[in-house]
Amino acid sequence: MRLYGIFALFKYVEMWIKIKILSAQAEKIMRIIIYGGSVNNFSEVFIMDFSFNLYNAMAGGGVCLSLQKILAENTAVPVVLCIGSDLSVGDSLGPVTGTKLKERLAGLNCYIYGTLAKPITAHEVKYMNEFLRSTHPEAPIIAIDAAVGLAGDIGLIKLAKRGIKPGSGANKKLSKVGDVSIMGIVAERSMFNYSLFSATRLNLVYKMADIIAEGVSSYILSNLQNKNAERKKFCI
Repeated sequence: MRLYGIFALFKYVEMWIKIKILSAQAEKIMRIIIYGGSVNNFSEVFIMDFSFNLYNAMAGGGVCLSLQKILAENTAVPVVLCIGSDLSVGDSLGPVTGTKLKERLAGLNCYIYGTLAKPITAHEVKYMNEFLRSTHPEAPIIAIDAAVGLAGDIGLIKLAKRGIKPGSGANKKLSKVGDVSIMGIVAERSMFNYSLFSATRLNLVYKMADIIAEGVSSYILSNLQNKNAERKKFCI
């Protein structure tokens, strides 16, 4: 009975925190509507720039088009960093996506870090940051990771023109990595995030990884084709 009371208290506190966060976001939106504001103001309210539902048949193409828009000013072939662990189903979105990308882009001149065979966990990101900048100084970094969010957001794939803080879903304070972030919402945000990650269905993770891999590989293939066409023109 005491454990039930403690759990109920945790849920009450969690709900109160969510209400405070939503109230703060609503206040920002109202200020923008009343006093006016630029696109930058809205980006402070809405953390992500693009989002696609898992069950949207066009989601893979949407991820590709979003990357084209986000990286319009940087035409270099991107490096993909897939963050996560194969020890937890919810946290395996990155490694599963990395494995699928390796299969789709096999033999091509592109770099994918983080697979089921060689996962890159959140703790290793601080070492990867320096490595990526020294090894691929001109290439934009696309960081892919699992995330937690509102219950209604589970199954959403979100992209933004900013880095990602891996491990934030598990309340870890780690350094930001990447120039573009792709996050898959696999569980509801809670005080018990790690246990929810473990309870995530593999089917959800697998489908989201397939969509992300389709969109990212399509973008990289298009990028490589454009570069080959430019080289041919230059040779002629």
